[in-house]
Amino acid sequence: MTTHTAFDLAAAVADQLADPHTAHLGPATAHRQHLAHGLPGIALLHIERAAAGLGPWQRAHDWLAAASREPFTSGPDSHPFYGAPAFAHALARAADHLPGAYQRALDTLDHQMITDVNLRLDAAHHRIDAELLPALAEFDTIRGLTGYGAYLLRRDPGATVLRAVLDYCVRLTQPITHDGEFLPGWWTATGPSGRPDDRFPGGHANNGMAHGIGGVLALLALAARRGTLVSGHAAALGRMLGWLDRWREDTGRGPRWPYWITRSELRTGRLGPSALGRPSWCYGTAGLARAQQLAALALGETRRQIDAENALVAALTDPDQLKAITDNGLCHGFAGLAHIAARAADDAHPSTVGRLRAAIPLLLAVVHPPGTDPAHTAATLIRDEERGPGFLDGAAGIALAVLAPSTTKPPQSAWDACLLVA
Repeated sequence: MTTHTAFDLAAAVADQLADPHTAHLGPATAHRQHLAHGLPGIALLHIERAAAGLGPWQRAHDWLAAASREPFTSGPDSHPFYGAPAFAHALARAADHLPGAYQRALDTLDHQMITDVNLRLDAAHHRIDAELLPALAEFDTIRGLTGYGAYLLRRDPGATVLRAVLDYCVRLTQPITHDGEFLPGWWTATGPSGRPDDRFPGGHANNGMAHGIGGVLALLALAARRGTLVSGHAAALGRMLGWLDRWREDTGRGPRWPYWITRSELRTGRLGPSALGRPSWCYGTAGLARAQQLAALALGETRRQIDAENALVAALTDPDQLKAITDNGLCHGFAGLAHIAARAADDAHPSTVGRLRAAIPLLLAVVHPPGTDPAHTAATLIRDEERGPGFLDGAAGIALAVLAPSTTKPPQSAWDACLLVA
């Protein structure tokens, strides 16, 4: 009953977002080019439903057309979740199911993206050669080269530019000496916001899927599973896994990983107080457990795979961790947890798959409790003044995240490729 209820919620959201000319856009109006909050992310919902045979392709086309009505930002002011690259992700997800459709537009977008990626790679290698620290936006999933790699891996796993991104990721994992200290290659001098922060003297090493090494780990693991390997690939996976092993904390209810490591924690080798937070995709144990599961599968390390899956089960069932979750969104809410659980269960070891699947109905019941009117819930989500109808935090993302667990089938359009969970 719970999965059916969540399925009804996804349908209600899609119906209320059927027409971009009449739908309540709210915050999406100010973020039209943004995958996280704007029109390309809402298009993903209709693309996935059409690909799964649950809705008409016309809705997807209407949202893509609305998103492209104004020119997209490209070049250095764009990134995987903003501007031309964000639209390319949505358009490519539709084109995969409509042979010949959108090809001219995609060719143009891909050409621009390859140019932008090569410029970013040149700058990144010059930075490493100069023994300088990276900005988060150089490499992360949302704004950086890892996010571009996610798109390229799905578009063309054998592409030369993808291999160049993977080569860069391998190099990023190699240690760097800065100010006389030995640091991981992804250490940044700023705070987690990407700006200087007095709370992070000496900077930090970010572990997250959205802005840290978790995304790099997932990209290299997914590339390896698809047979796209570069020199040093396995060693890079090992370095990142070793880092996460070092900072794993066993709580008695299962392992957890901190969002980031500060300079003082690196020097002492001990985590400070309040270093751990909610499990989610963007930060915390859920996303990192999936990334480690993918890496273990790529390396053939069954023991590590089971450990990662057990860590995810613990995060999904630990009342203390779940209390820290304050919303239902894809990025850091209950819907996102349900989606990660479903994707992990698709690959899980026989000893853990049952417990992963058993956790999903309870998560879906939080998103949309049984007996709740789906149309009312959908309207409430869409009209939320802060989160609105968008993808990463809002209604479209919630609808997408509950769809696969509700149908017990993986996404048909690979909409979640931008999240590096599959």
